[in-house]
Amino acid sequence: MRRLLPDPAEDIDPYYEYGVAGDWLRVHMVLSADGSATDEEGWSDKLGGAADFRVFRALRALADGIMVGAATVRSGRIKPARLTKEMAARRGRPPAPIVVVSRSLDLDWESALFSEGEPIVVTSDGAHAPAPAHVRVVSAGDGDVDLRLAVRRLREEHGLRHLLCEGGPGLTTSVLRENLADELCLNVAPTLIGAARHTRLVNDLERRELALEAVYEDEGVLFLRYRPDGAPAS
Repeated sequence: MRRLLPDPAEDIDPYYEYGVAGDWLRVHMVLSADGSATDEEGWSDKLGGAADFRVFRALRALADGIMVGAATVRSGRIKPARLTKEMAARRGRPPAPIVVVSRSLDLDWESALFSEGEPIVVTSDGAHAPAPAHVRVVSAGDGDVDLRLAVRRLREEHGLRHLLCEGGPGLTTSVLRENLADELCLNVAPTLIGAARHTRLVNDLERRELALEAVYEDEGVLFLRYRPDGAPAS
C-alpha cells in the first residue's frame, strides 16, 4: 500500500496507519467505482480483492468490537471474527466480538455466529423475542434502539472503546444520522457493477459534508479516509 495524501509514502502498513487511541467509531465499507456497495451476487466479496481484504483484516484487528446490522446477520454469512497468526500476534488478545444491532431479536440463535462465538447483541427494551441466556445483551432504548446510548454502554460496561461498523446500509445510515462516526473509510474498487444492480451505501440520509483525511492505493483500489463534518479530528 502507498499513501498518496497527505504525505506521499511507499510501503505503508495498514495496521500502523489506521491505528487510533481512545474512543473511536469507524465505519468501513467497500464499494465499486460506480457506487455499488455489493457485487453482482448481492455481497461485497468480489469487490476490492486481496488489497481490500488486507485493510479489512487490519481494521478488525485494531477494533474492540465489530458492529453489524441484523439483516446482515440473518444472511447467515457472519461468523465470529478470526485473526491471522500475524494479526493475532500484533493484537495480543482475542479477536473482537461481533456486536449485532437488532431491534426485534429475530435472529437464528443456532447459527455459527452464536454457537461458535461470543457476540454481543444490542437491542431495545421492547424487543419482541428473548435472547438465549448465554448471549450477552445490551439494552438501549424503548421500542427502537438508541444507538448513542448503546455505544456508551458498550464502552462503559463492556470496555469496547474502539468500535468498527461494517454495516449493512441500514446500520451505516443510522450511525451517520446520529453523528456517531469519527471516521468513514471507503475502499473504492476499480470495478463497474451497473446501475441496475446498485446497492446504496446509505439510505434516507440528509446531505452532509466530509473532510478528506487521507488517500491510499493498493492494486488499483483507492482507500479513502473521511472525517464526517463536526467529528473530532484524528
